[in-house]
Amino acid sequence: MTEPTEPATSSSNPSPMGPTSLSATDPTTLVHPRRELFEHGLLPIPKLIFSDPTQTLIPLKQKLLEQSSNHRVDSASIAESLQISIDHARLVLDTLASVLPSDSEPLVTAKPGENDAVGVDVFDLVVFLYVQSYKKLLPRTHKDSAAVSDVWPSTSAFDGYLSALSPLQLVRSNSRRFMPSQADEEAHQLSYLQKHLANILSLLAEPVEGEGEGEESLVLTMDRFEHLGLLVQFGDKGSGGNSLSQMSPFFANSDPDMPAVPVPAAHVHDWLLQNIASALEHISERTSSKENGPASASDQDVAMTDASAVRGSTGTRGATFIEGISKSSYVKNASDMKGYSIKVLNCQESAIYVLAPLRYATVYGCSDATIVLGAVGKAVRVEHCERVHVIVAAKRVCIANCRECVFFLGVNQQPLVIGDNHKLQVAPYNTFYSQLEAHMNEVGILPTVNRWDEPLALGMVDHHDSLSHPAGVSDAQAESATQVDPDQFTNFLIPNWLGGESTGSTENNPFTLPDIYMASQLRNQKNLGEIRQLLREAPLEESRKKELSSALHVYFKDWLYGNCHSFSLMAFLGDNS
Repeated sequence: MTEPTEPATSSSNPSPMGPTSLSATDPTTLVHPRRELFEHGLLPIPKLIFSDPTQTLIPLKQKLLEQSSNHRVDSASIAESLQISIDHARLVLDTLASVLPSDSEPLVTAKPGENDAVGVDVFDLVVFLYVQSYKKLLPRTHKDSAAVSDVWPSTSAFDGYLSALSPLQLVRSNSRRFMPSQADEEAHQLSYLQKHLANILSLLAEPVEGEGEGEESLVLTMDRFEHLGLLVQFGDKGSGGNSLSQMSPFFANSDPDMPAVPVPAAHVHDWLLQNIASALEHISERTSSKENGPASASDQDVAMTDASAVRGSTGTRGATFIEGISKSSYVKNASDMKGYSIKVLNCQESAIYVLAPLRYATVYGCSDATIVLGAVGKAVRVEHCERVHVIVAAKRVCIANCRECVFFLGVNQQPLVIGDNHKLQVAPYNTFYSQLEAHMNEVGILPTVNRWDEPLALGMVDHHDSLSHPAGVSDAQAESATQVDPDQFTNFLIPNWLGGESTGSTENNPFTLPDIYMASQLRNQKNLGEIRQLLREAPLEESRKKELSSALHVYFKDWLYGNCHSFSLMAFLGDNS
């Protein structure tokens, strides 16, 4: 069994520049793990998690390379090589496409249904498969657990009999104060890469004859080096448009018309280890200074302060946070976004609108809320939520450990359902705002493809997360989602004043409704028109008509509460009644 190589520093210099880090002090050039891979790229498929990744993946790589003349393979080859179903192999392709760093990669630019024709690069695939061995960071104990419990709403009426520990109870018992901070998670990811870097490089490197007789050494070409971009990036905003090789001392000045000279893998290993060590030292110093200094509610790299006080802020690395919203509405338009991803965390009894083009979105630990996400071009993950309505147009959606949630989806790929879920429902997309189609075009979502009614359920046990599913728990297929009854389906109205300053051309839902839902909607509209006509023609005095209108308004609000429909509309009615 090949043990992961422990961090080590070589005494030899790989080049005239030496194996030095880009910068030990400048945070804009520090190395970072690509969080997208660790947050959206892990799949709970047991056959993808190897006890010895190197020993398994080296022969797998050779087998796949032999099957392809261009180093790219389709889902059929993946299914046969890994002994998984074709559906799971397609899921591997779709997931990998959502976390690849280059927007020019053919798998990223492929339209829905074209991934098999394009195929995945074998070296991207083996790096992706290796990282499936990653284990998420365990929560830490917080000194003020009593204050944490004050933040959360009362327990669910269903908590007593649906499961011993519901998804949201789990989050409450390990709330934001207990969960790892962004800095802790990044340090954990960097430490994982530090430990496994030598093995990962061995999957990418090519053997060449050494100076001595019979000796071989490993080298990396510039093309193989670029595959490390799936794992790491430099600077808070990535490489600023530069490829990973241009950020290294090995290939930075390479002539684009001439093939670059391969670099010994040992030199790349030493250089990256030094950069990782510098980044870990920077994280440690920054965390220490913040713990010793005054707390800031907008600081997303330390554990959250009072959840009820935190609203929206922009964290590091291009992520915007909406956190701790309670019993109110909150809106972010495209002009308010400072990055390409959003995280909606620990919100309750609220309406959250994010009307913007996004790459990634995470909804975590929310309850009794309606969350509208604009257009998400890469991936959405909804986790540990209860009684939440999520409305989103997206390339792909993953639902994990949720209960009594309803998802109104315009989604180009099959929704993925994993973990311990209860009473989930899915329905076709049901809203619009003026800039929606422009945002969808910007991030590459097709309105002509909507697979909302094809949820794919995987296992209940997430082998990457020992918190939700401790060792020894037997696996079973996750409970899938049922479809919303067409008679209960309603359009969701986003008020015009939420659309921001600029206007767009979208005037209707860009996703075509299935016939049965359209018929139900037309029937409801007809009934509403008849009621309005009866009210207008009723032989009542004007004062009596106002009393009747007020009574209907009250009953309508009660119906909304009783049927768990749009909380945002309830809040809107409450604010204006």
